[in-house]
Amino acid sequence: MSKSLSPFTKEQLLPQEETLEVLKHKGNLFIGIPKETSLQEKRVCLTPDAVSALINNGHRVLLESGAGVGANFKDKDYSEAGAEITKDTSKVFSCPILLKVEPPSLDEIKLINPQTILISALQLKTQNKAYFEALAAKRVTAIGFEFIRDEDGAYPAVRQLSEIAGTASVLIASELLSNVNNGNGLLFGNISGVPPIQIVIIGAGTVGEFAIKSALGLGANVKVFDSSISKLRMLQSNLGCSLYTSTMQPKNLLKALKRCDVAIGAVRGKNRAPVLVSDDMVQNMKTGSVIIDVSIDMGGCFETSEITTHNKPTFVKHDVIHYCVPNIPARYSRTASVSISNMFTPYLLEIAENGGLENALRFDRGLKNGLYFYHGILTNKSVADWFDLDYSDANLLIF
Repeated sequence: MSKSLSPFTKEQLLPQEETLEVLKHKGNLFIGIPKETSLQEKRVCLTPDAVSALINNGHRVLLESGAGVGANFKDKDYSEAGAEITKDTSKVFSCPILLKVEPPSLDEIKLINPQTILISALQLKTQNKAYFEALAAKRVTAIGFEFIRDEDGAYPAVRQLSEIAGTASVLIASELLSNVNNGNGLLFGNISGVPPIQIVIIGAGTVGEFAIKSALGLGANVKVFDSSISKLRMLQSNLGCSLYTSTMQPKNLLKALKRCDVAIGAVRGKNRAPVLVSDDMVQNMKTGSVIIDVSIDMGGCFETSEITTHNKPTFVKHDVIHYCVPNIPARYSRTASVSISNMFTPYLLEIAENGGLENALRFDRGLKNGLYFYHGILTNKSVADWFDLDYSDANLLIF
């Protein structure tokens, strides 16, 4: 008589551990928004509308008086939205969740309570070892919003600010070409019978894409250069129109720069932006032409670039006007604030819905990608390598 075959393996018949569903208990957040103290920083993390949405969901927001003034939001707008307003800076920094645009200074870190959750930009290239040691001493849990990924794997904060920088670069160039700013007196716009302005855009990323959209919308003649053919192909596809595109051929780039009225640099690098336009190339450009180096926060992609400020944004070298301000979105503080606020609000509501940041980090890998400190333990390998610090993998700390 043949032996009957069981549909189960021996291992499957053994008693198994029971898997229980982890229940999410909705939590209430208490968020502090201090006034930004960094040079020329006028943005604010949350608009009054965003504060209203958080208050209506049962959360508390404590705002330092004047925090929204740079973006043209009054204290009254926030108080009407339900926020509590205080002039006591230390009171705001004692909140369990701190929301900032710029990373806190060492003096501000002294005001932070132990075990605080800090959500701000990290700006790795501008930091020093003392900053991370100060955060570790406070056992802070910190998220750098420029490292947060969305469901598509993209970086929403970087994209938002890149869209603003790209669009703004063309508007700034149009201002610098006018007679009011001692420019060549050229108008962006396809005026009948007048040859259009020639623009060279180096870099086919988000900044480049939005600069191209703005320039084409104003009727300019655009030439785009990038080392990646796939980026150039994607750009053509996204814009839905034929466009002059070229890889980084020095001969073609030199020829385009000689004829252009505006050159916009929008190239990123891992550590530093590559220098793609030499001093000699700039010397060959037209007198009174304009360079906007959007890559200046990573060193700049024009050899002649030097960092400038919003107060004195330009300088002239080889008879070419250079605009090299590293924080272009801060020039449009209200638009940038609304953009940042749109990104922050859903994440804050998600953290509350999941019963706190720890649960949110378990369920949202993209949010976890922004984590660089967990209860004072460094969890970002890039930071550890850059500053020679010890770190632990976040996945080993958060189960």
